[in-house]
Amino acid sequence: MRIALLSYRSKTHCGGQGVYVRYLSAGLAELGHEVEVFSGQPYPELLDPRVRLTEVPSLDLYRDSDPFRTPRPGEIRDRIDLLELGTMWTAGFPEPRTFSLRAARLLSTRTADFDVVHDNQCLGYGLLDIARRLPVVATIHHPITRDRSVDLAAARLWRKPLVHRWYGFLGMQQRVARQIPDLVTVSSSSAADIADDFGVSSNQLRVVPLGVDTELFRPRSARAPGRIVAVASADKPLKGISHLLHAVSRLRLSHDVELQLVAKLDTDGPTQKLIAELGIADIVTVSSGLSDTALAELLSSAEIACIPSMYEGFSLPAVEAMASGTPLVASRAGALPEVVGGCAELVEPGNVGELTRSIGGLLDSRHRLDELGAAGRARALAVFSWEAVAAQTVSVYERAIARKPLG
Repeated sequence: MRIALLSYRSKTHCGGQGVYVRYLSAGLAELGHEVEVFSGQPYPELLDPRVRLTEVPSLDLYRDSDPFRTPRPGEIRDRIDLLELGTMWTAGFPEPRTFSLRAARLLSTRTADFDVVHDNQCLGYGLLDIARRLPVVATIHHPITRDRSVDLAAARLWRKPLVHRWYGFLGMQQRVARQIPDLVTVSSSSAADIADDFGVSSNQLRVVPLGVDTELFRPRSARAPGRIVAVASADKPLKGISHLLHAVSRLRLSHDVELQLVAKLDTDGPTQKLIAELGIADIVTVSSGLSDTALAELLSSAEIACIPSMYEGFSLPAVEAMASGTPLVASRAGALPEVVGGCAELVEPGNVGELTRSIGGLLDSRHRLDELGAAGRARALAVFSWEAVAAQTVSVYERAIARKPLG
């Protein structure tokens, strides 16, 4: 099968779209399929040399080194670039729409090269143009409407219109999703939320969980006493890191703890300010841009991994922690109970007191730590593998192709 895999941005580390593209493409290639990835910046680091990467350059307005930059006039190539710049200048997020238009333009001359197109949560209008010529499958990891709700609840009154504007692409994603017959999502919880928020039929949705590299993410050497690790977009209220920071500030009064936070923080952003206000900078280490190996080593070195999110459609960091044999404390939110399957301590999202007690109780119980670590590792081996993910995804491709025969 010849597969075009689309990803409007493919950040390579710490979960998200880049990890999905990286491992799914390798799993598909291992099954003998031909895969070509089409991606905007940041581009993915692909695992399998048989997978081809076609770069679909944007104006890269959100690069880490220069976010919300103003491009030079000579960088503007066409109307799509003008649309991207104008949307950013008016406080919107343009990439899903503009990437889809660029991808549609590229694929319009390559219809004969592919049997199916797989979109990775772009859901831009250009996808409808592609769908007129080729079978299309789209992955929706979770409805971004849930991110918007949490961000609106956390925003000050004067910022709420800006939050609405930033998420202006959601109306497009909802309209496009309703017109794609074959949708993939990563959990039953996420499927129910997508059906509710996007107005799609349950018949359109197929649940295919994400996978983990259990050879890379595995138990390793002795764990650092009192070490807690969290992997998250820490400045996003949805991820609940502020609640974990408050819990750590309480725990240090009774336990010798440290927090390893894997996140890219905004300079003088809310997370940095909260760390300073709580006086815990001496026990919080922040790192970003870790290689997969470095992340795996860090996860396996911790006594506890924590996912304090207010909502998750799946959570790759939770699965990676389980595969590492690292005991997990997670919010009882979204798909997290479904993902961890009883192999974690679950707490009410946003409840700092319960989070503090749960982490403290685990640190005081070597038996419970060992029990959770072993159970999580066993679940990761039994349930989550990229080979199984690829095979289940191919079955969705076959359904899409049968629905829209080529030629």
